[in-house]
Amino acid sequence: MTKTSRLAWLKIDRFTLMLLGTLLLASLLPARGDLVPAVDLLGRILIIALFFIHGARIPRAAIVGAVGQWKLQLLILLATFALFPLIGIAMMPLSGLIIAPTLFTGILFLCCLPSTVQSSIALTSIARGNVPAAVCAAAASNLAGVLFTPLLTGLLLASSAAISMESVWTIIGLILVPFAVGQALHPLLGGWLGRHKLLTTFIDRGAILVMVYGAFGKAVTGGLWQSISGVDLAILFVACLLILALVFGVLSLIARLGKLARPDEATLVFCGSVKSLATGVPMANVLFPAATAGAIVLPVMMFHIVQLVTGAFLARAYERRAVAAEAAGAS
Repeated sequence: MTKTSRLAWLKIDRFTLMLLGTLLLASLLPARGDLVPAVDLLGRILIIALFFIHGARIPRAAIVGAVGQWKLQLLILLATFALFPLIGIAMMPLSGLIIAPTLFTGILFLCCLPSTVQSSIALTSIARGNVPAAVCAAAASNLAGVLFTPLLTGLLLASSAAISMESVWTIIGLILVPFAVGQALHPLLGGWLGRHKLLTTFIDRGAILVMVYGAFGKAVTGGLWQSISGVDLAILFVACLLILALVFGVLSLIARLGKLARPDEATLVFCGSVKSLATGVPMANVLFPAATAGAIVLPVMMFHIVQLVTGAFLARAYERRAVAAEAAGAS
């Protein structure tokens, strides 16, 4: 393993450990009393800052240039907002039989979420895929998610999610408006943010951790660990792994049947198979009651860890394929 590979693994492991540490902290010392609204307010401020930064960092030229690849973009959107929900629907008989109902609600919510921004682009880059198309896909998915995630959640979880226009406007205010403002200011801030990656990473990670602490703490005080066991968590891990493996397999098959170029195949696989923890946590807090939001976020956190570790392996495999193809073409 090269030095670069080792550093990449350390980066993944560090945030995973921070996420697990946040779950432990929320389990032992959840926010109570006057601290609860303070944590919620801090989380919302950080989420607004996070999506503002996402918007400001994405190059407009790259998005405009990649929009022409509408077939690839459509496939990615269909994978995110059609393939995943169909898998969730197919798994419904498992709810209550194998998977705890609360956790299965979280799995269905996971299936409705948009793609990530940073992870999908990073994995596509490692795999030597079409990075401009990945940038466009990440932006399009998160913008579409403002509409499609509440809509799909309402369709799949009519009895669990309190979908209302107030919820939709809250999501727009938290995610879409900051993203749009950031994108409008990209010419002024894009370069500066690129030179201050430590700040953007701190806000990115901090926003997720604060929101997870707040949501999970409420679930703990509501009796989460009395209703979910270690066996339930193990089953959840296997379920997330199987969902991801199925999506990887279907997208790889579609890429080959559609005769996509190798860079486009990598973009489809790594943008169409990941789900956004950064979007999922604030949306769960808006769409679900406070007592259940933490448990519903748990599958999103589990899937986040699984997709990072599995995606790193697969991205390196795609990279080796690209290097081998380049070497064969040069010889």
